[in-house]
Formats: sequence, structure tokens, C-alpha cells
Amino acid sequence: MTARLSDIAAQAGVSEATVSRVLNGKPGVSATTRQLVLAALDVLGYERPVRLRQRSAGLVGLITPELENPIFPAFAQVIGQALTRQGYTPVLATQTPGGSTEDELTEMLVERGVAGIIFVSGLHADTSADMERYAQLRGRGVPFVLINGFSDRVQAPFVSPDDRAAVDLAVTHLTALGHQRIGLALGPERFVPVQRKIEGFVRSMRDRLDMSPAELGPLIQHSLFTLEGGQAAATALIDRGVTAIVCASDMMALGAIRAARQRRLDVPNEMSVVGFDDSPLIAFTDPPLTTIRQPVTAMGQAAVRALLEEIGGTPAPHSEFVFHPELVVRGSTASAPKSASRVAGIPRPVRTS
Repeated sequence: MTARLSDIAAQAGVSEATVSRVLNGKPGVSATTRQLVLAALDVLGYERPVRLRQRSAGLVGLITPELENPIFPAFAQVIGQALTRQGYTPVLATQTPGGSTEDELTEMLVERGVAGIIFVSGLHADTSADMERYAQLRGRGVPFVLINGFSDRVQAPFVSPDDRAAVDLAVTHLTALGHQRIGLALGPERFVPVQRKIEGFVRSMRDRLDMSPAELGPLIQHSLFTLEGGQAAATALIDRGVTAIVCASDMMALGAIRAARQRRLDVPNEMSVVGFDDSPLIAFTDPPLTTIRQPVTAMGQAAVRALLEEIGGTPAPHSEFVFHPELVVRGSTASAPKSASRVAGIPRPVRTS
């Protein structure tokens, strides 16, 4: 027990006597110090004594479309920690191919009496989906918050990154490196974040390279939000002569790097690639991925605050909280190649007027 006390004390930065007072529920310890000791217990993997376990204020559901893309576990971790700090128990519900749908997961959570639900990249982001499902959920008195995607047909708080600004950051970075043939690889066009990224791409390419929407058409390629989808989209864009590709997710960017290597193109010297998300471990890819960092921590915490306000009876306004992304430059982007002879493509049309 002495060694255990010393470990906890060292981790918390307090004395063993203080640790003992906290573990035994004795007075004379500040709330801040008490939290330091409890956090040390958690970090070291010790089970908290029963008297120190926090009583749950209720269950909160978190629905994600998948967990294979590391951005979704990142959101789940941030949201789960924020809920736990407020005394709530998070319940993670994930869709799987051939498994439960978002509606079925929602019904399961409601039946279990959750106090509220947070949806990450759900059907609210799909412009072809029926938004009446959310009106019905509100009619049942279940508060909810929606992350990534916006619909003016849904009365709820939304939390999103600035997708337009994200693409502008990528294009600005690439044009500063001398790239003029820049491709955009995205998921299906029906999703709101995809539409916003296209808007940002068109505006940024117009402002920085004076390119018209007609010229940009061949430089935009839709696919799936997967490594394989990124590979397919990048292959098509490489065939059209791009020297750089902006991807709508880090997973797609890894697929784009694979496509470039299959064409024997060096990344970044012959093909630059930019991702989106800054998913965990993405800094350790080969090469380390230049990407647009989605502010996951700030977004997740904002979603929890908005939901708890709803649960507490002071509904947040029907509005969208938009968070600015950040460019993270690593090793997958470089100056445009001096010769594009190795990149098959169609030259940009020359304007005559």
C-alpha cells in the first residue's frame, strides 16, 4: 500500500498524507487537490474506492456513423470526457454496415431513458434525408445536438468546422508553393460539408488563380470517405494533370498517397497531398501528412455545453456554432514540380477575353 500511495502522490504532485486523506474521505483537502488525486488514480489504472465514485446524473447517447475513421473515436473521447466531468455517463452507439441504422440506435437510446443525444456526422448532414425524424425526436422531449452538417429544417444547436475556410487554407498553402493544377477529392455531393468544401474551393481558386467554375469542374472528384475512395478519386485527378490534391478526410489523403505511388510519383516532390481532420497518429504516416486540423476538442466541448443547457431547461438557440480550422504543415506537400511531364493531364485552357 505504501508503494501505491507513493505512486499516486508522485503522479498527483502531492504528499502521501494528502493522498491518504482523500482516499479515506477525510476533511482538510481542497476540491482542486482532491481532483488531482482522483485523476492520478485514473491515470495509473487504480480503481476508485466506492465512496469516491461519482454518481451518474444520467445517460447521454452519442451516435457516430463508424469508428474505422479515427476522427470519430477522437470525437467520442472528447465528448465522453466532457460528459463524465459533468456527472453524466456517455453511451456510445455506432452504425455498422448491415447493422443498426441511426433511427434504430436513436430508438434504443430513447428506450433506455437517455437525458439527451449528440449526433456526429449523422443524417442531418445528408441533404437527401428526411429531417422529420429530428422533429419527432424533439416532440418526444429528448434534447439533442448535431455535429458536422447543418439544416435549417431542424430546430437544434449545430456544431461545425468552417469547411469553406478549411479548403481556402489548403489552396492558399498550395498556391504559395507554386501549384496551379490543384484537385479536390471529396465524398458524395449530397452531404453539407462536401457542398461547403466545394464552395470554398471554387472561391479560393477563383481568387488566387483566376479560374472559372467551368475550368474547375474536372478538378473536383467525388468518391467515398475511405482510403479506397481517396485512392479512386486521386487516380482520376492524376489522370487530369493535377500536381496537388486536397482531400476531404485524412483517410482519403492516405488513399491519394497510395494512388500517387502506384503511378510512381513521389510524394511530395512530384505530387502534394493535403488531408482534413488531423486524426490521431496521422503525423506518423509516411510522409507525415500535411492536413487541416478540425478543432475536435473545442467542438466536442461546445456540443456538450449546448446539450447540457438543453437538458437544464435553457435551450440553446437554433443556430450553428462554427469553429475555425488550422493548417498543419508536415511532409506531404512541397513546391510544385518544375516539370509536369510525368503527370499526365490536360493543360488549362487559355482565356482569349
